Amino acid sequence: MKIAYYMPFKPMGHQNPSGDLIIGTEIFEHLQDQGNAIELASKLRCRWIYYNPLNLVRLSIEGRKVVKNLQPTAPDIWLTYHSYYKAPDLLGPHCSSKLNIPYVIFQGIYSTKRRKKLTTLPGFLLNRDTLLKADHVFTNKRRDLKNLSRIIPTEKLTYIAPGIHPEDFTFSPAERKKIRQRWAVQDEIIIMTTAMMRRGVKTEGLAKVIQSCARLHGKGFRLKLIIAGDGECRKQLKKQADRLLPSQVIFLGKIPRKELYQYYSSADIFAFPGIQESLGMVYLEAQSCRLPTVALADWGAKEAIIQGQTGLLSSASEPDRFTENIKTLIEDQKLRLTLGKNGEKHIRTNHNLNTNYDMLLDKLKELCNEKRL
Repeated sequence: MKIAYYMPFKPMGHQNPSGDLIIGTEIFEHLQDQGNAIELASKLRCRWIYYNPLNLVRLSIEGRKVVKNLQPTAPDIWLTYHSYYKAPDLLGPHCSSKLNIPYVIFQGIYSTKRRKKLTTLPGFLLNRDTLLKADHVFTNKRRDLKNLSRIIPTEKLTYIAPGIHPEDFTFSPAERKKIRQRWAVQDEIIIMTTAMMRRGVKTEGLAKVIQSCARLHGKGFRLKLIIAGDGECRKQLKKQADRLLPSQVIFLGKIPRKELYQYYSSADIFAFPGIQESLGMVYLEAQSCRLPTVALADWGAKEAIIQGQTGLLSSASEPDRFTENIKTLIEDQKLRLTLGKNGEKHIRTNHNLNTNYDMLLDKLKELCNEKRL
């Protein structure tokens, strides 16, 4: 199967990492590994593209260019990853229509609250039009599935659970021993968190973990906090950690994703609130490495964590409960081990990218066959 692939929000290889970039890249790689001829149709970014008339000229030129490039050996199907109000796919519907091939979106988002502000209304309308033109829409979020079902028929909607390659996130006793020796850990509980240290909810979440650990340390709990990630707010977070939890926080900096399993393996608990997180791949990664997880249930963490079975969730309306859940896991080793083993099994059973994306591939083949009839 020949697939034209497009990521309007952030193209593959973009210098700023994100969960969406990881998911989009992994979809591409999985389809390619299954023997499909998948090609990046364009690297044009549609982020806020509708605010600048010159960008719309660029869009028109790019559309003609893409169709011209693809027409000689036309693909069987067009697959777009991620279309929403900030970056509606304005290329895929046009190009797929000109090429007379099915148009599919993975991770379409429909949020009616965006029509209430003049600043986001154009993006909302353009994205809604894009969604309505799709032959099929996939989503990996239950909340988005519910919202999409308001405008898209059930037969054109499919939920696919978010996934990772579990083999890339496997608990390693050897790495645990080596790294804990490097940190001179004795009987302390190691709490790990990770996020990009950019302004906004990511840094707010990391700050909350530091505050929670500081409160618990102040009550006599022996712990160390390990933070993976880097960004513009690192200095601010380091200052907070030095003030609230001196000598008990290790900033690892940016860790290559393929090496993260080593640090997950070395920890005892993974904690990150996930404020306004749409999903949070870190919860999948941590659980895959047998880490019990602590997060807030108001956003995307609940898509990955089973309350009371693989981790402990709480509401943002009860800010102290997040800290209490960390405390519960510090005090109860048996519970930590049970949740950790449950999490490892949960990821391999329900969030295995290899299995879940085969469902995507099967549906793409079905759509191609229907088009040929």
